[in-house]
Amino acid sequence: MKVACSWHATDEELKYLKDALPAGTNVVAPSGEYFSRFECTSNDFRDLVVDADAIIGYTLPRGAIEISEKLKFISFMHSGINELHLDLLKTKGIKVANIRGSNAIAVAEQTMMFMLSLAKLTVLKHNMASNGQQVFPWWEDGTRAAMLHGRTLGVLGVGNVGSRVAKRAKAFDMQVLGVRRDKDAGVEHVDSMYGMDDLHSVLAKSDYVVLAMPLTRDTEQFYGKSEIEAMKPSAFLINVARGTLVAEKPLHEALISGRLRGYAADVWWWYENAMPATCYNGTMSRLGVHKLPNVLCSGDQASNADDVLERNLAYGTQNLVEFFGGQVVKNEVSLDLGY
Repeated sequence: MKVACSWHATDEELKYLKDALPAGTNVVAPSGEYFSRFECTSNDFRDLVVDADAIIGYTLPRGAIEISEKLKFISFMHSGINELHLDLLKTKGIKVANIRGSNAIAVAEQTMMFMLSLAKLTVLKHNMASNGQQVFPWWEDGTRAAMLHGRTLGVLGVGNVGSRVAKRAKAFDMQVLGVRRDKDAGVEHVDSMYGMDDLHSVLAKSDYVVLAMPLTRDTEQFYGKSEIEAMKPSAFLINVARGTLVAEKPLHEALISGRLRGYAADVWWWYENAMPATCYNGTMSRLGVHKLPNVLCSGDQASNADDVLERNLAYGTQNLVEFFGGQVVKNEVSLDLGY
């Protein structure tokens, strides 16, 4: 068996993989100079993947699937799989697993940081204090902090991340409302669970809304003008899932008009079918959402935290162990659903 790594794996990482996999498994990775060791080009990867039985990695270079003659399995080192050509994989009978849950604690902590920073006007008050300015007058709109205590949090997507956000919100005595595809599946720390049909009623009750759901054909830009209008004007929206869950223009209009109190995101839009076309979060918001005074931003940094890299490798390797061992692959994804 042959496993191809789609990143410039270190000797220690290769040894970890080889030790976990059946004896004799050939584990290969690109070598030589690189721009970032967590990626590789088609030229780096072509000779490695052509006869590989499985791929593990953070990227899938263009054309890799088409030239793979024996490929049966991909262990993709992300929670989301929307970058992959799912229809092609399904046609070729290639199974895919992700590493959902590996970065969930880090992303949940980032979510709480966003909630607190928005509520407490952290950046504004830091900048004022560092410039020697007094906050004046007190208890007025614009200088008065919001509270988490006793407020309602709506979590859209109560999976690995959303459930951990709910748990942490309970430490602030918040009421937690969850929205998920299967509303009958109860989750600890969520007071009430709802289906997507009840979304607007949940938004109307929520002081904070967290997006923690996968990006699929059904959820792309689902959060638009009607969803924003269903929210309280005093509410905050936090997105730690995928930027394109949210329609950019109505969000921008709501933030500059005061219809929405604030927004925070670790994830931003990409513009595949645009002029100019971009990918992932390289240009942030074309409308400048990230520059608004009531917005907090980071660029895909929630998972850039202690413990995550090691956990990524462990989860990704476990996928391979289960697949080659003929076991149920716990993190296998549905190519039809996209998660």
